[in-house]
Amino acid sequence: MNRILGRGGQGTVYKGMLSDGRIVAVKKSQKVDEDDLEVFINEVVILSQINHRNIVKLLGCCLETEVPLLVYEFIPNDTLFQHIHSPTEEFPLTWEMRLRIATEVSLALSYLHSAASVPIYHRDIKSTNILLDDKYRAKVSDFGTSRSVSIDQTHLTTKVIGTFGYLDPEYFQSSQFTEKSDVYSFGVVMVELLTGQKAISSIRSQDQGKSLATNFLQSIEENSLLDILDAVVLNESRNE
Repeated sequence: MNRILGRGGQGTVYKGMLSDGRIVAVKKSQKVDEDDLEVFINEVVILSQINHRNIVKLLGCCLETEVPLLVYEFIPNDTLFQHIHSPTEEFPLTWEMRLRIATEVSLALSYLHSAASVPIYHRDIKSTNILLDDKYRAKVSDFGTSRSVSIDQTHLTTKVIGTFGYLDPEYFQSSQFTEKSDVYSFGVVMVELLTGQKAISSIRSQDQGKSLATNFLQSIEENSLLDILDAVVLNESRNE
C-alpha cells in the first residue's frame, strides 16, 4: 500500500524503480477496455509533443501488456490540493510560494496553448492535477482527456468532460471547449490558493453556494473578499 501514490478515474499510480535506480511513477489502468486504452494512448501522444519544466515528463509506456502502463518522472511532494487543504506545520504554503506556483502553472498553460508544436487543451486543470517536485515547483499532470487542435481551430466540440467546480460554465452549456475553458479552471485554482477553500464544498451555506467560484464572485460584489481569504495570506499581507 505504501507504494501507491494516488488513485483516479483512469487508474492507480505506483512508486517504482527502474533498473538504473531511478525512482519513477507508474500509472496502471484499473480496467482494460477500448475506451481506457484510448485514454492511455492519447496521453502518450500528447505528452510526446511536450517539453516544459512545469509539465510532468512521460519516460515510457507499455501498451502491449494485459494492463497498460505509463511511466513518468517521480514528483515527490504530493499535489497542490493536499498542500492547500491539508497543510502541515513543517511546511506551510506561504503567500510567496502560492504566487510562484500560480505563475508556474500559468506558464505551463501558455506553453500548451501557444508554444507547443501544436496547440493543446488540457481539459482538466485542477489542484489535484498539479504536482510539486523536490523544490516545490509546479508540474501539471494528467493529460488523459487532453486534446491537440490545429493552429487555426478556435474550439473543440465534445461531450462535457472535466471536474465540477472547475468546469467553465460556457463550455458546460455549449459543449464547445476553448483555451479560455482551461484558463477558467486555472482561475478556480488561483481562488483556491487565495482562500484555502475547496472548489466544491457542502459546508458552505445555501446563500454562499456550493461553488467556490460563485462564492468568490459574490464576496467581491458584496465587498467582503477579506472574509474568505486564507488566514496565511491575510497574516502575511499585514506583516509586509
